[in-house]
Amino acid sequence: MPDSIVIIPTYNEKENIERMIRKVFSLPHNFHLLIIDDGSPDGTAQIVKNLQDEYPNQLFILERAGKQGLGTAYIHGFKWAIEKKYDYIFEMDADFSHNPDDLIKLKEACQNGADMSVGSRYVKGVNVVNWPMSRVLMSYFASVYVRFITDVNIQDFTAGFVCYKRRVLETVQLNKIRFVGYAFQIEMKYTTVKHGFNLVEVPIIFTDRTEGASKMSKGIFKEAIFGVIQMKINSIFRKYPEG
Repeated sequence: MPDSIVIIPTYNEKENIERMIRKVFSLPHNFHLLIIDDGSPDGTAQIVKNLQDEYPNQLFILERAGKQGLGTAYIHGFKWAIEKKYDYIFEMDADFSHNPDDLIKLKEACQNGADMSVGSRYVKGVNVVNWPMSRVLMSYFASVYVRFITDVNIQDFTAGFVCYKRRVLETVQLNKIRFVGYAFQIEMKYTTVKHGFNLVEVPIIFTDRTEGASKMSKGIFKEAIFGVIQMKINSIFRKYPEG
């Protein structure tokens, strides 16, 4: 059985999902795919199920009733992947803002000493394509803010293109992860580092979606800005056994 599973949460991604699935399965490394669909009314889940006959025992789908948040989708997928004993567990967007070819770079980083590798937009300058400057600045300075509050030197705290070794996810107590929006990405990185794991940032180029609608909102950034302070306070009273 392959040692790698890519988890992709979806909500209304009919324009992208088949192309993404075919692209991942065309890579020279053997990845499995787990789609977690939150009741997409546009038929995303049915497109995935139609492809399962073409990719038996490679393509999996978990369906949930309605939008329940990015964080809960990933945690649902993490627990499934841990149970199936995958060694490398990835998270990635469906909209091609993350280049599937970079999955190989993230895996190689974990094979060469990283416990968690992060596809970073900011580790070597600002590598973002097709975003308005206001959004680039919001994202960039969100990471600056989180570094200031947490005193953890990660350049791209909000990145959602990640590879974990299974033992990281087995250690960090997923049931204690509280954020459900994009702040989930901040909490997972912070918690991973606090447990003593080695996080490595891998430079990537992030390209904004060309098909479908963005799920970004002001509420997502509000959760990140105010939630980070609470996360830092909570961490003072929490013990983090090293992994």
